[in-house]
Amino acid sequence: MAGFLGNFRNVMIVSLLLAVVVIVGFGMHAPGRFDTIFLMAVLRWAHVLCGILWVGLLYYFNFVQIRVMPDIPADLKPAVSKYIAPEALFWFRYAALFTVVFGLALAWLRGYIAQALSFGFATPSASGYVFGYDSANSGFIFIGVGMWLGLIMFFNVWHKIWPAQKIALGMRDGFTVEQKAAAAKKAMVFSRINTLLSLPMLASMAMYQTIFG
Repeated sequence: MAGFLGNFRNVMIVSLLLAVVVIVGFGMHAPGRFDTIFLMAVLRWAHVLCGILWVGLLYYFNFVQIRVMPDIPADLKPAVSKYIAPEALFWFRYAALFTVVFGLALAWLRGYIAQALSFGFATPSASGYVFGYDSANSGFIFIGVGMWLGLIMFFNVWHKIWPAQKIALGMRDGFTVEQKAAAAKKAMVFSRINTLLSLPMLASMAMYQTIFG
C-alpha cells in the first residue's frame, strides 16, 4: 500500500477511475439517465475539480510561497524558483483555463450564458433578446458577478502573472536583475488581486447554485 500511495500518477489514475464509476452510476440511476441534465452534472463536477486546483494553487502561492520566500536562505531559493514554482505555475494556469472552459460550457448548456454575462439585462425571446431589468432575473446578477470575477482572474493568470513569472524565474533570457525583480513584484500584485477577488467570486458561484439553482 505504501508503494502504491507513494506513486502520485497511480493514485490519480485510480481516483479518476473511481470517479468514473460514480459518474456512470449517477447516469444509470438518474431520472433521464445519460441526458442533458447528466451532462450538466458532469460539467459541473469538472468545473469544480479544476476550480479547486486553480484556487488551491492561488492560495498556496499567497498563503505559503510568497510569504515564506523572503525567509528562505539564498542558497536554497533556486530549489523553489527552478523546480517547484514552474511546476506549480503549469498546473495553476491550465487549471484556470479549464475552469473557465467548463464553466462557460455549463452556462451555455443551461441556456443562461448571455443572461449571466449581462447581469440579467439580456433575456432571450422568440425574436432574439429583450434588454432591460426584470426582478425575476435578479439571480443572474449574482452568477454574473461570479462569472466576470472568474474571467478577470483568468485574464490576470494568463496575461499578467504568467508572463511576469517567466521573466522573474529566468525562463526568458535577456533580462536584468532589476527587471526580474520588477516582474516578480508585478506577478505578486496580480496574484494578490486574484486572491482579493477569489472570496466574492466563490460566494457568488456557490450561493447562486444553492439559492437560485
